[in-house]
Amino acid sequence: MRPLYSVSDYGRVVNTHNPETYRDEWRRDYARLIHSASFRRLQGKTQVFPGHEGDFFRNRLTHSLEVAQIAKSIAIKLNATHELFAEHKLAPDIVEFAGLAHDLGHPPFGHNGEEALDECMREYSGGFEGNAQTLRILSRLEKKVTLNTPTDLSPFIDGVDQRCGLNLTFRSLASILKYDSVIPVRSADREEDKQNKVVKGYYESDSALVQKVKSSVIGEEYTDEFKSVECSIMDIADDIAYSTYDLEDVFKSGFLRPLDLFALDESIYEAVVATINKRLKRQYPDYDREISVKDAKEILHDVFSELFTFGTEQLSILRNRKTSNEYKKMYFSVEAEQRSRHYAEDGYSRTTFTSNLVQVFLQGVEVKPHEKFSQLHKVRLDVKTFIVVEVLKNITFEAVIRAPALQVVEFRGKDMIKKIFGAINEKGGDRLLPKDFREVYRNGDELNRCRTICDFIAGMTDRYAIEFYSRLFGANGMTMHKPL
Repeated sequence: MRPLYSVSDYGRVVNTHNPETYRDEWRRDYARLIHSASFRRLQGKTQVFPGHEGDFFRNRLTHSLEVAQIAKSIAIKLNATHELFAEHKLAPDIVEFAGLAHDLGHPPFGHNGEEALDECMREYSGGFEGNAQTLRILSRLEKKVTLNTPTDLSPFIDGVDQRCGLNLTFRSLASILKYDSVIPVRSADREEDKQNKVVKGYYESDSALVQKVKSSVIGEEYTDEFKSVECSIMDIADDIAYSTYDLEDVFKSGFLRPLDLFALDESIYEAVVATINKRLKRQYPDYDREISVKDAKEILHDVFSELFTFGTEQLSILRNRKTSNEYKKMYFSVEAEQRSRHYAEDGYSRTTFTSNLVQVFLQGVEVKPHEKFSQLHKVRLDVKTFIVVEVLKNITFEAVIRAPALQVVEFRGKDMIKKIFGAINEKGGDRLLPKDFREVYRNGDELNRCRTICDFIAGMTDRYAIEFYSRLFGANGMTMHKPL
């Protein structure tokens, strides 16, 4: 079996000299990411609640920092405890990089923003997808290196695209390749392609790069299913962060309290269970049972068991024959509600809750070895922990993110994005683009022009998208001095 890491992992699209012998190539990748514009812009993109709703709530940047910390903790833990990594250690720097970079491609306005750009691009290519856009940002859009660096930093020479993004190592690029498939070209004329469903994968234009990444990481031509060990660690760290910290934001907002999770509409539990069972079948094919709504509610009970604990006082009331059943029901209902309110409103309780959950989930990490390539060892959660994480994650998605209050905001955002795209895509609309995007727009075919518009919009923060829309269509005062 090839060693976990080798010299070939240091390969880049453009071979540039590293004068810093004290710092390895992956730490350079980390630094390039931290100093990039796309990373900074994550602070202006919504995680669950829009930033203007309060300073407490997480955004895509703080979420990515938390994912990176959890992912690095998993790598450190495995290096210290797992026999597979006793001699050849995981590289925590790559794992941390993956956590920081994994959301770079998300557009403004969350899932609805992704759907809007996907619908705009289907007519011209396979559409738009956040993970595919992350690879495109890192390997092409960020302004660090071109093929002719350092003599000529022109993005196009004789019509040929020279951009190489941050010029990262192939191993770092592999760490964000979550889906190993080309997004197929879809047609607006085919009924099956009209569905509002974003297809996961990478863009066809990045196929050659992906093959280079695979060959570099594996050390030979490789065509089978590919997901690097660092990427699998990042993936579960992302799920852990979603399932705990997003829930903390929900409690802080007052949108829901812990006790509310037990009294949601039955259709929400059914949707949660249906999603989990699909993922179980795909990710744990040997697991021979499906979970039910009853199972999901029992998991919620286990997670929030402190709401229902009994002490001496509770037992004495329960056993008192002179107290009516109606009074007992009232007493325990009120007490559970008070505990639930305390959970949601008290910062110490919320912090303890999320911290304990993360620790429990980290204990559920396991490794499924790859028979031939150590680079493809799969780090995942054991099935029991996976189900708990999925219940919490999908409850948040179905009960909060899909709730009308948030959907109204995101729907408006979707409408804004489609109108901005339409305006720029009109004849002469490229004059609305900033100079650097306009230069790229004018050096390619129709697909390149539309993809450039898409790149511009996907990179917007929520606030900038609203402002740009207002400058085009709204009642805000017009200005020619504020830069695009």
